Amino acid sequence: MTVAILGGGISGLTLAWQLQKAGVAYDLFEADDTPGGCLRSVQHPAGYLIETGPNSLQLSDELLALLTELGLNEEIEDAAAVSKHRYVLREGRYQELPGSPPTLLTNGFFSLKGKLNILREFLRPALPVNPQETVASFFRRRFGPEIVDYAVNPFISGIYAGDPEQLLVHKTFSKVAALEQQHGSVLRGLAKAGGGAGRRRIITLRKGIQTLTDALAARLTHRHTGQAAQAIFRTSNGRYQVQTAAGLNGGFAYDAVVLALPAYAAAPLLQSLFPEAAAALAAVYYPPMAAIYTAYQRADVGHALNGFGALNPKIEQPYAAGSIWTSSIFPGRAPAGQVLFTTFVGGAQYEEQARQPEAAQKAAVHAELSRLYNVREGAQPLWQFRYFWPRAIPQFDQRIGPAHAAADALQAQGIWSVANWRGGVGVPDCIRHALQVAAELTK
Repeated sequence: MTVAILGGGISGLTLAWQLQKAGVAYDLFEADDTPGGCLRSVQHPAGYLIETGPNSLQLSDELLALLTELGLNEEIEDAAAVSKHRYVLREGRYQELPGSPPTLLTNGFFSLKGKLNILREFLRPALPVNPQETVASFFRRRFGPEIVDYAVNPFISGIYAGDPEQLLVHKTFSKVAALEQQHGSVLRGLAKAGGGAGRRRIITLRKGIQTLTDALAARLTHRHTGQAAQAIFRTSNGRYQVQTAAGLNGGFAYDAVVLALPAYAAAPLLQSLFPEAAAALAAVYYPPMAAIYTAYQRADVGHALNGFGALNPKIEQPYAAGSIWTSSIFPGRAPAGQVLFTTFVGGAQYEEQARQPEAAQKAAVHAELSRLYNVREGAQPLWQFRYFWPRAIPQFDQRIGPAHAAADALQAQGIWSVANWRGGVGVPDCIRHALQVAAELTK
């Protein structure tokens, strides 16, 4: 078995490492000299350590095993205890969101009508599976509109850069949707499971999340940088050749090709051999997103910042989707006496803001932070920085189904896909899916 891996993000690197350990011949081709794809950690000279991709990681079993294997256990930094508190903008001020199903009823966040709707979820009949049901429709019929407006909407916007009216529940929250089918009620299913396993540990790595992908890349023996794949050809005996800027790799042919690329980058490579699959991948929607990093003197910010961050529901008509309180979660990310916000502008519900000029975005974020966090009048940011993703997070809406179906069909042709549009948008999802594909390829 010989495998060509196209793309050097966390999915491609994890897959290559597993194949290398199993003694499977591979070549990993990537466009950038720096590994990691969207995982980037930037140390600013003024003392700020920022993440331009994921800001933290949920510590899944697979991720912990990988960190241990790479000797990175000592680099793990847990989020501060205050990070268990999450806030949502409601009626112009931040209120703490209930952290578990029981506190939905005892916390003052939801109205009496909203709480009654939550209780009635136990009595509402389960409906047959509808593959096209959206996240908003599912939660609205199970729990009522208030929980959609003030819990589901900000969560989907802040975590997935998405719109719950468009994302499909069976693609985005398949386990939650399954509870309705298995138990007749989501809450009943959660109760039988003991309320779930609780929140996973939230971590980072002391020198930044990029430490993980750097460590993986350093161990790979057949990683080729600066060689973006330009075309895939099929030989007469059904194997594949990959053309990069450096040519056809000596004419070497592969038994399998793995697309560890965004759907929009993988699509052109499939166009000549599999045009229908190419069209399905090209249709996957990636909304634009800007991350605005803003630092203030701690004394200038009146808010306690005793939490992970705050999300802004669309119904409140905000400018940004929300902010992570970076210096509260990981205090070493900003100099002493300062606070650092990571604010997200854009996504499927805020495309207009995402495409505004950088200066306008920075000014608007400062104005909104000043209003919502009681920043001292006249105080200005000590530092601001922007990172812009023209195409950020793939959306699991109606366009993702044909892409997944195309990927399934391509596996029979020896073309596999490992990327966040395939196995889930989180880093633990990408690692888990890469491990699964590696197991298939090494059988």
